[in-house]
Amino acid sequence: MEKVIVIIPAYNEARVIRTVVSDVKKYGYDVVVIDDCSRDATHHYAQKAGAVVLRHHVNRGQGAALATGMEYALSQEADIVVTFDADGQHRAHEIQSVITPIIKGEADVVLGSRFLGATQDMSLSRGISLKVALLFTRLTTGLTLTDVHNGFRAFSQDAAVKIKISHNRMAHASEILDQISQHKLRFTEVPVTIIYSSYSKQKGESSLKRIITTLSQIILGKTFSK
Repeated sequence: MEKVIVIIPAYNEARVIRTVVSDVKKYGYDVVVIDDCSRDATHHYAQKAGAVVLRHHVNRGQGAALATGMEYALSQEADIVVTFDADGQHRAHEIQSVITPIIKGEADVVLGSRFLGATQDMSLSRGISLKVALLFTRLTTGLTLTDVHNGFRAFSQDAAVKIKISHNRMAHASEILDQISQHKLRFTEVPVTIIYSSYSKQKGESSLKRIITTLSQIILGKTFSK
């Protein structure tokens, strides 16, 4: 039986984190929440729900939280590492379908795709911004994908060792895809469901601002890494 660890980066998610962790744990997975210096009781409710909680003492961003979680999962000899959002957008029962290609030896990395699956209440502006990001990723990595900024993913142990996240904030999503291409990791997409609740919409910055910020981080990162 493969050891699966689900890592959940979280920032000020006290309102929903207990439910999110409980939903994942009822399917038998180990859960690690990385509390990115929340100003609320995120860590308290995550622990109450049974998660291991790692805490950043300063807010470093989602990319840094994922890097912390990946390092911890590997230290615990996880065979598969799953990344999962803290705001309730993802469905815990779909974790099995996300990890199955790795269990079967068909892929090193599995990427969830809302465009192969389903979305609920996604705004037009968010849909457009995701398509722009998709085009940019195809041009810069050569990967043919249907969804590029989805936090629902799974990595084999070997892939998790090879992928090094250095972008602390949202550009990490494109950085992961870059490294999949660079390391020639086998990847596949599977359908997943994304639910845009009033809560998740309220927490997120505007789609246009997000895409401009993220693309700027990626371009600057590529420029200074040369």
